[in-house]
Amino acid sequence: MAAIERIREAQVRMADMTAIAQTELGEYGVLINGKQHKTGDAIEVRSPYDDALVAVVHRGGPDEVEMAIQAAVSAFTETRQLPSWKRTEILEKISAGIEARHEEFARTIALEAGKPIRTARAEVDRAVFTFKVAAEEARRLYGEIVPLDWLPGTEGRTGFIQRMPRGPIVGITPFNFPLNLVAHKVAPALAAGNPVIIRPASQTPVASFKLAEVVLAAGWPAGGMAVVPCSTSDAGPLVEDDRIKLLTFTGSPAVGWALKRRAGRKPVTLELGGNAGTIVHDDADLDYAATRVNWGAYSYAGQSCISVQRVYIHSQVYENFVDDLIPKVEALRTGNPLNEDTDVGPLIDKGAADRLAEWLEEAKAGGAHVLTGGEREGNIWRPTVLASIQEEMRISCQEAFGPFVGLYQYTDVMEAIRRVDASDFGLQAGLFTNDWNLIQRAFKEIGVGGLMVNDVSTFRVDHMPYGGVKASGFGREGLRYAIEEMTEMKLLMVHQRDGTS
Repeated sequence: MAAIERIREAQVRMADMTAIAQTELGEYGVLINGKQHKTGDAIEVRSPYDDALVAVVHRGGPDEVEMAIQAAVSAFTETRQLPSWKRTEILEKISAGIEARHEEFARTIALEAGKPIRTARAEVDRAVFTFKVAAEEARRLYGEIVPLDWLPGTEGRTGFIQRMPRGPIVGITPFNFPLNLVAHKVAPALAAGNPVIIRPASQTPVASFKLAEVVLAAGWPAGGMAVVPCSTSDAGPLVEDDRIKLLTFTGSPAVGWALKRRAGRKPVTLELGGNAGTIVHDDADLDYAATRVNWGAYSYAGQSCISVQRVYIHSQVYENFVDDLIPKVEALRTGNPLNEDTDVGPLIDKGAADRLAEWLEEAKAGGAHVLTGGEREGNIWRPTVLASIQEEMRISCQEAFGPFVGLYQYTDVMEAIRRVDASDFGLQAGLFTNDWNLIQRAFKEIGVGGLMVNDVSTFRVDHMPYGGVKASGFGREGLRYAIEEMTEMKLLMVHQRDGTS
């Protein structure tokens, strides 16, 4: 019997070796203290485009999770003492290190996420910028002096306020930006002097491992950077353990709010979903608005929390806007994400593509019209424009997270503002107009974290404050703002008594 078991184990090892040999991106173990730990609990990372095997990644169990937490706690004694010039130097080296491996990172993103290679390169550019800004912000952790002699008896007292690193931080990251959204957890943590543990999305973990290589090569303490893919059940301590001082999560609302309930006393920042609305008023430049909607709705097949999903167009310009938009949508090319001319690649998996099929059929049964698109090949959906949608349909009121956009007409712009705001989500919105009074009204009335005027909801520059309200979460990313979340204010009161030096 024992001999048979040994034969079976050998067969399994041989199959694993064959699979690893077929991978494009290699094999990765859990990264703790600068070393990879191959646990034997290996998962296959496959291309969303053609299901080709692109990497093998070992998942951590309870032992590896505990090791990562212990290493981070130990590393904090070192990272908290790093002077700002040293943190700046390390972050600048990380930025340069990503740039030096630019095409490698882009290809990794295209393979594991199915992101078109040109779009993947843009994500790498953003990550380079994210660490560059973090390097600058590491120099700007300024304090404040507050006079405390406002009441009789408080003479000679002054408050010195400084921001201090919190301690070990856990970042749980999504599949859709496997490099830059990891960067938005790692870069501010390092700038503030905190160790960080990343639990990457199971579909796209490889970019996190490659980023960690660059981080450690730049001189960040080995225990201060861990990458721990693991099951949901084994990830419990990363959420619940009091040694973790902040949890930062980007992903679905259902998961995010559940994590917050489990996190105990530690601060939590949540960047969750959306179903972003954009208003095109009657004074808008229609061709420009259509160009931006076309980009904002279909970049990375709509798999972005701020992807344009609902467009409200004034009835006087509706037909002209449609005439401008449809040819631009139909000119987009779908296909292999590694092809230079591909604009729209696959959804992340079959389940995501199947869900959109169900939502589309529901919308059509309820009277919605497909103006273009609505066709599927594997995990790829042709960019789709819908009209005559009822707003209670799932394709309208929930997060599509796919290359679908719905068009709606309005005559009263205040009604359009109310309809954009009626969503349970509140991440970002867009407004095309030159009417300053309308801009002010929309800014006050639409409950979102950011309103993009004469642009779409999808606009983001990595140093701006980014985050949402309502079901879209709370807390802000963007380097300076994330650093504030990852530090805490501390007061030193000094009483300079008369006659003392």
